[in-house]
Amino acid sequence: MTVSKKPIKSDLKRLDAMRDEDIDYSEIPEFDAEFLRNVEMKFSPGKKSIALRLDTDVLDWMKGQGKGYQSRINAPARLLRSPSKRRTVSPKTGHFTIEVSTLWGMLW
Repeated sequence: MTVSKKPIKSDLKRLDAMRDEDIDYSEIPEFDAEFLRNVEMKFSPGKKSIALRLDTDVLDWMKGQGKGYQSRINAPARLLRSPSKRRTVSPKTGHFTIEVSTLWGMLW
């Protein structure tokens, strides 16, 4: 698949002109009971606007990762809040431990 640098409007015109039989569906999994058994359902209980102070370099870096930086900032907090096999809590201190690979996967 070739990635185009053209504006999306030109791609939409091209897609509108395509016939259904010209679309390659080979990489799309079947939407059946097996597919639904393996789906991880995620939902947001809603968003609330707040003021959050972050170090300038951290915020610049997160924004530099592209669209969705606020969701990526939110992801580790959600992991800490939710019961998970991917984190452990020290009974002595109450501090959380998260595997770096788990945290990294949430951010990207």
